[in-house]
Amino acid sequence: MTTSTLSASSEVVSEKLNFKKILPIFVIVLIDLLGLTVIIPLMPLYATAFGASPLLIGVLGAAYPVMQFIGAPFLGRLSDRFGRKPVLMVSQLGTFIGFLILGFANSLWMLFLARILDGISGANISTAQAAISDSTTEKTRTQGLGLIGAAFGIGFILGPIIAFLSLAASGNNYHVPAFVAAAFSLISIFLTWFWFEETLPKELRHSSTQKPPFTLQAMLEAVRHPAVGFLLVLIFAQQIAFGGFEQLLALFTLNRLGLNASGNSIIFVFVGLIVVAVQGGLIGRWSRKYGERRLILAGLATLAIGLSLTAFTPRQPMPSYSKAALQAELQGSGTFRTHENPTTQNLAIEIPDDSQKGWFGLAWLLMAMIPAAVGGGILQPSINSLITQKARKDEVGGLLGISAAFLSGANAIAPLIGGMIFQSWGSTAPFLAFGLIMAILLGLAFFKVR
Repeated sequence: MTTSTLSASSEVVSEKLNFKKILPIFVIVLIDLLGLTVIIPLMPLYATAFGASPLLIGVLGAAYPVMQFIGAPFLGRLSDRFGRKPVLMVSQLGTFIGFLILGFANSLWMLFLARILDGISGANISTAQAAISDSTTEKTRTQGLGLIGAAFGIGFILGPIIAFLSLAASGNNYHVPAFVAAAFSLISIFLTWFWFEETLPKELRHSSTQKPPFTLQAMLEAVRHPAVGFLLVLIFAQQIAFGGFEQLLALFTLNRLGLNASGNSIIFVFVGLIVVAVQGGLIGRWSRKYGERRLILAGLATLAIGLSLTAFTPRQPMPSYSKAALQAELQGSGTFRTHENPTTQNLAIEIPDDSQKGWFGLAWLLMAMIPAAVGGGILQPSINSLITQKARKDEVGGLLGISAAFLSGANAIAPLIGGMIFQSWGSTAPFLAFGLIMAILLGLAFFKVR
């Protein structure tokens, strides 16, 4: 075999993702996320059981991303210095303890303690992203990082189902789903200990030992980084739009279509399935064919279109809709199930009347969800992949940690910004505003992303 043949053969291999090497990371992240998504439907009800007001429930919801905003970049830097595996273990241990505290909680402050502890140690995802970056080439990195998004999609589909089953089996005992989540977290710890192999060689760790611990100054310096600064701004802004879309969608469909929590769960499963399809398979082929720059531009364009179409969803409930039944359910006198999100019953949201029923409103919304979900599914892994390509090897963990911190910060403020716009100017306004932001970013990215 000639040298040129060997070179061509190795190039073909490098263009294919090594699933055997990536599989442990994917499984660990998925099981970690199952623990998280089992808890998500429970938290508002759990807090309500301890007498929390809607404001306190909102603060509780923001506690995790705010603390992750602080903790993830610091742990990301530590993973550059000490390796991925020990930092992943510490992060998972914090999550496990947090879930145990939730399970044993007998007061509201214990819920806050659990979410704060889980958030401050929440470098699971950024460390897994760094491990994938270590284990992939530039040509396969987007597909590898896309599997993290696919794990999110699968987790957000299966997690609420597991929560519902555990509540049903326990007679709606709120402590049981927390212990189920702790069990998933414990499994992920064992998998990391016995299955996961360190991906960052020792000889590549020393170069980051001179870096100071993470500070806000480090974040500002990262934004000024000539190669990746705009990409960090981009990932923050797109998550405000897509995160706000996710946070406000239930209120929007309540206002436009009269959908309750059960109806909204169908919408979220639909979105989750699209994201899984994009990030679990399509994005790899698209990345190799078009490259990260074109993917980012396409993601911004489709998300802008999806958000704008969503804003103009016709106000038309389905034929089976009953305003009186929905009002009774929201006021707590109807058939309100424990696994549904109860926060909407405390909000002064106008709901449709019983006239002009039909299927067009739902059909329009589902059509709008397709470009919105495709755009949201493309952007995060594509931007992070480009960050890893532009950064030096010893910077990858820290920059992905900072990227995760920007995502957490966006997740914390998106519902506050979107809710204020929703309350002041109506349900159409936040989706139009988010769509406009994406359109502006598209124009900027066309000139700045290379």
